[in-house]
Amino acid sequence: MDTLTKIRSPATGAGPSGKFLPEEAPMEMAVQPLRRFEPPPAPRFAPMWTRRAVILTGTAIMTAAGCYVMYRVLQVGGVTILESVILALFVLLFAWIAFSFMSALAGFFVLLLRKKDELGIDPGTPLPTLRSRTAMLLPTYNEDPYRVLARLRAIHESVEDTGNGPHFDWFILSDTTDPAIWIAEEMCFLQLRQEVGGAPIFYRHRPENTARKSGNIEEWVRRFGADYECMLILDADSLMTGDTIVRLAAAMDAHPRVALIQTLPIIVNARTLFARCQQFAGRLYGPMLAAGIAWWHGAEGNYWGHNAIIRVRAFAQHAGLPELGGRKPFGGHILSHDFIEAALMRRGGWAIHMAPGLGGSYEESPPTLSDFAARDRRWCQGNLQHLALLPTRGFHWVSRLHLLTGIGSYLTAPLWLMFLVFGILVSLQAQFVRPEYFPKGFSLFPQWPAQDPVLAAWVFVGTMGMLIAPKLLAFVVLLTDRDARRKFGGGFRVLAGIVAETVLSGLTAPVMMIFQSSAVAEVLLGRDAGWQVQRRDDGGVSYRDIVRTYSVPTLFGIVMAVSAYAVSLPLLLWMLPVILGLLLAIPITMLSSSARSKRGFALFRTPEQTSPPQVLTKANELAEAPHPPVGCPLRELHRDAGLREAHLSNVQAEPRRKRGDIDPHLAIARAKIEDSDDIDEAAGYLSRRETFAVLNSPAMLAAVLALPGRR
Repeated sequence: MDTLTKIRSPATGAGPSGKFLPEEAPMEMAVQPLRRFEPPPAPRFAPMWTRRAVILTGTAIMTAAGCYVMYRVLQVGGVTILESVILALFVLLFAWIAFSFMSALAGFFVLLLRKKDELGIDPGTPLPTLRSRTAMLLPTYNEDPYRVLARLRAIHESVEDTGNGPHFDWFILSDTTDPAIWIAEEMCFLQLRQEVGGAPIFYRHRPENTARKSGNIEEWVRRFGADYECMLILDADSLMTGDTIVRLAAAMDAHPRVALIQTLPIIVNARTLFARCQQFAGRLYGPMLAAGIAWWHGAEGNYWGHNAIIRVRAFAQHAGLPELGGRKPFGGHILSHDFIEAALMRRGGWAIHMAPGLGGSYEESPPTLSDFAARDRRWCQGNLQHLALLPTRGFHWVSRLHLLTGIGSYLTAPLWLMFLVFGILVSLQAQFVRPEYFPKGFSLFPQWPAQDPVLAAWVFVGTMGMLIAPKLLAFVVLLTDRDARRKFGGGFRVLAGIVAETVLSGLTAPVMMIFQSSAVAEVLLGRDAGWQVQRRDDGGVSYRDIVRTYSVPTLFGIVMAVSAYAVSLPLLLWMLPVILGLLLAIPITMLSSSARSKRGFALFRTPEQTSPPQVLTKANELAEAPHPPVGCPLRELHRDAGLREAHLSNVQAEPRRKRGDIDPHLAIARAKIEDSDDIDEAAGYLSRRETFAVLNSPAMLAAVLALPGRR
């Protein structure tokens, strides 16, 4: 096919549907150094020392008391080496629980006393007037384009209903590598642009998803950031009301030293038992916990990567992420970029806030425990990578505490596992190792190796109480809000839901302990988790996959049960909550992965189900509307002249290559195209990676589309 050498790349221009992108407004974004830093003048933010002293002092007092009681449990007859290890592990784990409890307790009083938001954001007041322009950024990576664009359209309509539409531009930032999904995204985008009629909605696709989501956002800032004061970052499953978006933009106008405001996303659209349980827990307990951490974080808040508004100038000046040295998983691009971006902006003298009481911010949950564990594995690697970033110069101590908290959320799993294992070893030692009643030296009385069972019971009760108390405090807060209580289905239903959620989460916690311990071990051994697309459907995990995934936790439960029973029946009963969760891992997963009708799972009702916001109803209606399946991208472009012209006019022109610098996928695709008689044959020959290379090459794509269709 000699025509391949004669076809030139088409000139970039506006097709019948116009350009996908506006004129560029470049903004410089420099990579930030980690080992050197010139501190700016100290910013004057509200002092938080009293609040932080309350949290840290309370944590220290409870940890010291727990340590003292645990020491008394173990010191009867002297503390052995194994018991010393148990005591050290207990102190670390108890301090973690006490720290979380103090934040929850602070949130309880904040909500009970109806304290105002630090930034003056009040959802009950009329909408403020906006002065600045905000870019709404929706990064997407191999997601269902029909559902993603349905959610975006619902958000867009909600903003338009506020009358502030002219202050917002909308960008779909695609890192998609699946060629069929890429072309489907373009089809959905063109349809959306046509239906909304002249709205500033744009689409950009990157040929290479360098640095994943953080690189996606950084590339947009460098190309278009100068035209906007703020950017609001969404996720593929994000939903936000127009009221919330406008209030966030107005708060950024009113507080010029604030770089970021993070909302509290509430889980919606859960259909499986597992997801409904997560949705209920997040909706009931989440606002109180978020209010507590916002109370003592102040201007040193954190960033969770989405449903947050960011000042573009602050982000460009201070949040350029370096590439870490060394091999993956600790080296390379920073995976959990959000924590680091927040820390870098705070280092630069900007305030980072959270607005937990604003509302109107939503997301979705993984449908099954397996999907949750898969996402958790990726987050584990990203958070452990922060170990290399803890020494970064200039970080505020609260920012370092955020990093330590993220790291600790995964290291606690192997610590709990070690605590259980050493506990069994101590019991086995007492049962089977012959004790030395009369140590060397003079002694009138024997030393009996034993522990104090009564004090041990009190330690257990106290620890469980600190884990369960925040749930009861959240229930008390709910009882003070008549409207919220009604939307949850009433106080008795909520209390029953708390009991059911506690039982289910208690049974799944040991399984997650095994998964997280395994993930930590894999990361420390240098195994990279990659970046898989998150499932967002109703579950549907096969029985074979469940058995394969949960056979290890089940086997571990059997070993633990046999070891405990070998010591004594009371020890087996004592450890039954953990052992039961491991032994029942397979049936619990099968049960919690099933999708039920809307009438099912009545105990886990939330206000968003009882009285769904308009943006949620609209998004679900659009997402559930009939749509064509994602088809072959080459056939779609061959069939649809408008889509073909729009794609060719907006794909990036091929850079001049050096002699000998050959793209192997494109070279193989060229050979296969030359060997094809029609478009269908070429589409059948090309692999997904080769098709992707062709779609990124205007010349090669024009050549394959010049082939005749099959008659």
